[in-house]
Amino acid sequence: MVSNFEKHRADFPILDQQVNDERLVYLDNAATAQRPNQVVNALVHFYQHDNANVHRGVHTLAERATTQYEAARAKVQAFINAPKTDEIVFTKGTTDSLNLIASTYGEANIQAGDEIVISIMEHHSNLIPWQQLALKKHATLKYIELTPTGELDLTDAKQKITPKTKIVSVTHASNVLGTVNPIKELAQLAHANGAVMIADGAQAAPHMPVDVQALDVDFYAFSGHKMMGPTGIGVLYGREALLQAMPPYQYGGEMIGFVHRDNSTWAELPWKFEAGTQNIAGAIGLGAAIDYLNAIGMAQVQAHEQQLVDYLLPKLIAMPGVTVYGPQDPQRHTGVIAFNIDGLHPHDAATALDMEGVAVRAGHHCAQPLMEALGVVATARASFYLYNTQADADQLLTSLQATKEFFKHGTV
Repeated sequence: MVSNFEKHRADFPILDQQVNDERLVYLDNAATAQRPNQVVNALVHFYQHDNANVHRGVHTLAERATTQYEAARAKVQAFINAPKTDEIVFTKGTTDSLNLIASTYGEANIQAGDEIVISIMEHHSNLIPWQQLALKKHATLKYIELTPTGELDLTDAKQKITPKTKIVSVTHASNVLGTVNPIKELAQLAHANGAVMIADGAQAAPHMPVDVQALDVDFYAFSGHKMMGPTGIGVLYGREALLQAMPPYQYGGEMIGFVHRDNSTWAELPWKFEAGTQNIAGAIGLGAAIDYLNAIGMAQVQAHEQQLVDYLLPKLIAMPGVTVYGPQDPQRHTGVIAFNIDGLHPHDAATALDMEGVAVRAGHHCAQPLMEALGVVATARASFYLYNTQADADQLLTSLQATKEFFKHGTV
């Protein structure tokens, strides 16, 4: 049995409130997670006691700030089992991390006639950088399609990934379908054809154990704010040899070795990619979030969310007039559940649910090509995290039924 996660809710005071005179049920975790007291307190402590710029000063506050900043990097390294801290680059988030790769590795290595392979389920952050790079370089962008059950078609992947492929970039877990993709198998296909493998971990790193060495990825990107850390902080893991060969992403302070009138040299990894004053407090807050997750255990977090999916998904699928997208088997579905109510725009559904205190997302979820493949303009989306409970799932079901009745009869 999974341990009782109800106790963790006390660490999230934002959850202890009413919205529209109803108990708040926060189910928009795929967009951003809430922060526990432990993360907020770490930020407050830094600003009240240790605030200074990192790496540049020899005074006590600067040394404290630098120690905490680099300690956060070490926590990230251990969290994803990266071989070295040099392979952990702090960024603004997943989007920034993926753009960094496209603007450096992609610019240097993609030539006319090359192929880049992604999946049709990608978030725009893992689609547009490759689309624009392919257009600029006269390369070809290929999409791995879906199976009828809403999962990545591995047979199609084997056809799309060829010796012409130079980059394969696929989400580890879909932000719409709740699908977990076979990243290790894709990495094997990519490497067998001489390509690098990139994984968008924005919806995976907060919810399941991640081991970049076991996955055999060349790059892995994720965001702090989706795993209870601050906004504006993210991570790019990259193999040391690849990062060494890549040009800097931005220029200026902090990333230089020596600057002369006519030329410059760059700092060692990972600071070569961290130009300017970084989000120091954000990194320290991310470290506190990792501490919080480690104290629970990522396997336990995943198991708790799976219990909720096992409970909710069959009931949601069985609800008349509701369409659920993605795998219908709970064991093949994460806590991200996209759905539509027949005859009701998802924005109207989300507004009605909000009146019941239930916060869900509605829209195309930055995945418009996937929406087109699904034959819809948008969906509603409920997404769960470690502080959600069965009571939250029950309230979603009750509120959905009330919403259906209201729009059918005009009364709740």
